[in-house]
Order: sequence, then C-alpha cells, then structure tokens
Amino acid sequence: MSNLFKEVKANVSGKNIAIVFPEGLDERVLTAASKLGKEGVVKPIVIGNKEKVQEKANALGAELESLTIVDPNHYEKFDEMVEQFVARRKGKATEEDARKILLDENYFGTMLIYMNEADGLVSGAAHSTADTVRPALQIIKTKEGVKKTSGVFIMVREEEKYVFADCAINIAPNSNDLAEIAIESAATAKLFGIDPRVAMLSFSTKGSAKSPETEKVVEALQLAKERDASLLIDGEFQFDAAFVPSVAEKKAPDAIIKGDANVFVFPSLEAGNIGYKIAQRLGGFEAVGPILQGLNKPVNDLSRGCSAEDVYNLALITAAQAVQ
Repeated sequence: MSNLFKEVKANVSGKNIAIVFPEGLDERVLTAASKLGKEGVVKPIVIGNKEKVQEKANALGAELESLTIVDPNHYEKFDEMVEQFVARRKGKATEEDARKILLDENYFGTMLIYMNEADGLVSGAAHSTADTVRPALQIIKTKEGVKKTSGVFIMVREEEKYVFADCAINIAPNSNDLAEIAIESAATAKLFGIDPRVAMLSFSTKGSAKSPETEKVVEALQLAKERDASLLIDGEFQFDAAFVPSVAEKKAPDAIIKGDANVFVFPSLEAGNIGYKIAQRLGGFEAVGPILQGLNKPVNDLSRGCSAEDVYNLALITAAQAVQ
C-alpha cells in the first residue's frame, strides 16, 4: 500500500463511515468489502440476495460478520424509499416507476445515501460509468454553486502527488465548467495533503497564441479567481511552463505559478484523458481514480477491469470524502 493510501486509511479508520457496494456478487467487491469490514476501516453495506452473497463469500473464503447485506427485494424501508424517490424526482417518476427503478442496485444504493443510511457509494466493477453516475446526479445531485460533477485522478509516484482534472466526465467544458473544476480540484487536493497550486492548461502560455480555445481558458481563470479569491491559480499555461521552473522563468516570468503547479486543469476531456494515461504509462505514475467531485455526497466509479485492491483503495477515498 502506497503512503497516500496509508495516510487516507489512518484518517478514516474509526470514523464509522458506511460505504455502499451495490455489486455484492462481484468477487473483487466482496473481497474488498470483507477486508475493509474486518479491519474496521469502514462499515461496508453490500447489496444483493443474502443467500447468493453468502454462497459467493464462502467460495472466496471471505468473512461476512463485519459487513451488512441488504436485499432490495426484502428491504424493510422500501416503501419509505419509494416515497422519497418520487418526491426527489419531482414528477419525473411515478410510484409504479419507482418500485421498478429502485430494484436496480445502483439506484437502491444511491437512495441509501440520500436517506442517510450510508455515507458514500463505490460501484462500476460490473457497471458502466453512466450506470453509476446517473443515479447520483438524479438523487444526490451537485453541491450548491456547482452545476456539474467532474472526475479527477491523483497521480502518485513515490512521494510525488499531483491532481489531474477533468479526465473522466465533461467532454467539452466551457469557461464556467473549467472554473468549477479548478475550485473543486483544489478542494480535492487538500483532501490528500496537497497544498493546491492550480494551473489552467492550454497550448498557449500567457497569450503566446490566440484562439477561442485559449480565450476559454483565460476566461475560466478570471471566473475562478472571482469565485474564490483565496485560490492560488494562474494560466493559461502550456504544461512545461506550469511544471518546469526554468521554462516558467522564460515563458511566464511574472506568473504566480512558477513551474511549481501541482493541480492541473485540462481544457478538455480529450486532453485530460490522454495526459493522465501518458503520465501513467510513460512516467510510471499510479493513477488513483477517477474520483468524482462536486456531489453533495461521495459516489465513485470503478473501472470494470479493476482489482480487489482497486475497490479497497477507492472505498478509502470515498470514506475520506465523506469525512471531509
């Protein structure tokens, strides 16, 4: 376990944080949930048919004593959940609709968070990102002042830690979106012990090129400053000017960020996704995430190719967000 996760684990252990795992029959999820519960790190809530979950656990040699299994088909508060879901959807779902929808494990798990029966959710081992995120956006919704959720990666290599955003959700963010992403990413950085120095990235450094794409980033920078005057942020930067002091001295000598940025906001999902994968595959960084930010309560999405360790680690991050 890297130092990053050791720190997170220490911060969340004993806080009694309940994390929902909708995919209770996935062996990776069940293995991770069992370990988390046994260690007392979080309170795992696994969704699924109790007999089938127990059968799967026995086959894996996983202990179930420290976790809670909840079956949507036999949930004692299901009627209350239906009522709250209909109210939350504000006319977009009837009671009949709700009774069908809430048998879906991701919707059911998300409603457990909404009803304060849990503090966060981890899914995606057997579902698409849309399957995980859609219920969160409909039920949990974004925090006040935040219009869109976004996805960041914490890039870790030994003692180095950086935040890359948005690498998972918003395909073509506008200036408002980028400003939100910058502010939320700075908050996420603090969660992992990073004192945020935010760089707004582009193919231009301080006006070296002019286009609608660069102007979008310049406008986003101004919006972010207006919304949070305490934020240490600058741009627009090419990556080398944001990261290499000697390049920053030549290209942007008057900038606040002097080649020492640690939070990088990419101008598009295309750039962000390519950027984090290059750092991961060529630079040897571990890419932790995607971590979803901007929601009222934490919901995080796994890759369908994840390992049990990935599930364990993302649960730690989700618990840390809940503590925050």
